[in-house]
Amino acid sequence: MADEQQTLNDLSELGGAAAVTAVAEEETREPQIDAQGRSYATGKRKNAIARVWIKPGSGKVTVNGRDVETFFARPVLRMIISQPFSVAGRVNQYDVVCSVTGGGLSGQAGAVRHGISKALTLYEPDLRAVLKKEGFLTRDSRVVERKKYGRAKARRSFQFSKR
Repeated sequence: MADEQQTLNDLSELGGAAAVTAVAEEETREPQIDAQGRSYATGKRKNAIARVWIKPGSGKVTVNGRDVETFFARPVLRMIISQPFSVAGRVNQYDVVCSVTGGGLSGQAGAVRHGISKALTLYEPDLRAVLKKEGFLTRDSRVVERKKYGRAKARRSFQFSKR
């Protein structure tokens, strides 16, 4: 019985050490920065795909070669893009260059936000917990449902008439 108790204690000590090692590995993530001092990430939302590069700078955001104010004219879309920086406390500290394809303006703004969040975690791994808590690292997988045959749209049926 004493031998069995000793082996159980050994197992519990091993389990605790393995958990501590896993936590230590997660905490020591290395920043992924290229030769130009940038971090790259891909963001997606609906049918929009955004390729995003961030580097330290004055806070200038360029989308498809145009300034963010001209590309995203609505203030709500610009607010969506700036959310990761405000949550992380890094407003006007990074320059963003991104190219966006597919989808509409709202989906493209969401894709840019997703890409900026992922690039920030690659540049500064310590920000991962803050951005994940706000849900910016989760890819919103909702896409438009396809139209079905025998239906007017995806779910709407044709108008019913008795005669």
